[in-house]
Amino acid sequence: MKLGAGACWKIAVLGLTAGWLTTPEAGTAQELDPRNILEERCSSCHTPRAGGGLERISDNRKTPEGWEMTIVRMGIWHGVEVPEDELAVLVRHLSNTQGLAPAETAGQRFILERQPNVVENIPNAELNVMCARCHSFARVALQRQDEDEWRKQSHAHLGQYPTTEYQSLGRDRDWWGIARDKMPKLLGEMFPLKTDTWDDWRKSAKADISGSWRVHGERPGVGRYVGSAEITATDWDEYEVTYALRYANGSEVTGQGAAIVYTGFEWRGSATLGDEEVREVFALSEDGNSLSGRWFLANADEVGAHFNAVRVREGASTIIAVEPQMLRAGESTNITIHGFGLKGNVSLGDGVTISEFVTADANSITVVATAATDIEGGNRSVSIGSTIATDLFSVYSQIDRLVVEPPFAIARVGGGTTPAVVAQFTAVAYLNGPDGEAGTNDDVRLGSVPAEWSIENFSEEAEQMEDAKYVGTIDQNGTFMPAGAGPNPERKYKTNNAGRVTVKANAANGESQIAGDAEMVVTVQRWNSPPIL
Repeated sequence: MKLGAGACWKIAVLGLTAGWLTTPEAGTAQELDPRNILEERCSSCHTPRAGGGLERISDNRKTPEGWEMTIVRMGIWHGVEVPEDELAVLVRHLSNTQGLAPAETAGQRFILERQPNVVENIPNAELNVMCARCHSFARVALQRQDEDEWRKQSHAHLGQYPTTEYQSLGRDRDWWGIARDKMPKLLGEMFPLKTDTWDDWRKSAKADISGSWRVHGERPGVGRYVGSAEITATDWDEYEVTYALRYANGSEVTGQGAAIVYTGFEWRGSATLGDEEVREVFALSEDGNSLSGRWFLANADEVGAHFNAVRVREGASTIIAVEPQMLRAGESTNITIHGFGLKGNVSLGDGVTISEFVTADANSITVVATAATDIEGGNRSVSIGSTIATDLFSVYSQIDRLVVEPPFAIARVGGGTTPAVVAQFTAVAYLNGPDGEAGTNDDVRLGSVPAEWSIENFSEEAEQMEDAKYVGTIDQNGTFMPAGAGPNPERKYKTNNAGRVTVKANAANGESQIAGDAEMVVTVQRWNSPPIL
């Protein structure tokens, strides 16, 4: 068994294309029963309990990726052989019966979606040192166990990685005492096995996702997109989907895919969009009417797009996006409002006049709009008839601040069998808000804007090593491509192409320019990329 970032989606594809889950051949139904698999593969070590369940296994709740990692780890540590078809059945069964409720994954979905360059918000410094110096804290926060089981985790960690307590941030404290006594109690209180949230979700009726959906999102480096998704059920938790997307630059992409929905809300899909193979990690809302998450390239998960979808409901009306999402004072342009069930008078808020209707149907309305020259900058409510949307459209006179997102990024050199890990940057325009101060709660995020991109040496040391010359190049879409791995004979000390640089963006701001920057470290290759980092 091989552990890799794409394995969970491979499971989803197997379940939908191989036929063994939906239409097992005669005589195979019993061998694919998860209870039989658990007994055959697991019960020799995990003792059956008198009241049902297996020791240790029944004391955990995890995401689909978490269960996949656990089963694969049993193969790595103990030589347990679980064929791919059985692995798929077990992940499905355990996710559905011992998973996490939607609310229990909140705040940690970035790690499931494989969002790059996210700085975690860890509850306290000790958890950071004890749990997050080797892997993400999200990996911990996406598990549910009681104190005794968390303590067993501490024993397993030290047994498998005995130098942990002697490493930096381990040897300067009673690491084992804290890991054995304090952490299990704390984690058992923070992330207990039994919760009302899970009990309520497990008992609730799960939504059928099939139907028509309106889609919108943004792919950094490419732009915003809108479109449609037609989802068809092929089994009680399996779906096929067709996409029709249109980017703000006018390019159109169609595609199709298939997915399994674990635990009643965890969409894991594989699709082809245009000529790109992508993987999908979406979460269904508890009311079953919206999907959100991220899709990314199958061979480069750092490259992807934010995704949102709203179910088209008969008699309902929703605004999902406005394009462009900002309008400068004194300027006129075509504004398109996207959604479904759109009908009625159109308003773009105070100070914005509509002079002409260009096109109109139930899914989109395009108007010619003009912002007053003396308009006060900020968000505007957009309405069509009685349907209102906020935070989708803004007006401004001058951009107050240009923020490069992410503010800190890691890229990795590539070569041999391990490709480079690129870094994607976006220039985002902000207003300082009514208080006139940057970085406060009333700031207005106008959205992404075109920019000119460059890199410079970050520090005096980087200047001496000529990091900006050797680490790689950035294109005018904000995509940084690292240089090749290995020693570079042209560099000082013949070192590799790692380094530290400042990423700079310059964007138009009326008749002037506005600048923003971010920090990037270009480092060595990563050899292990598990489903949850």
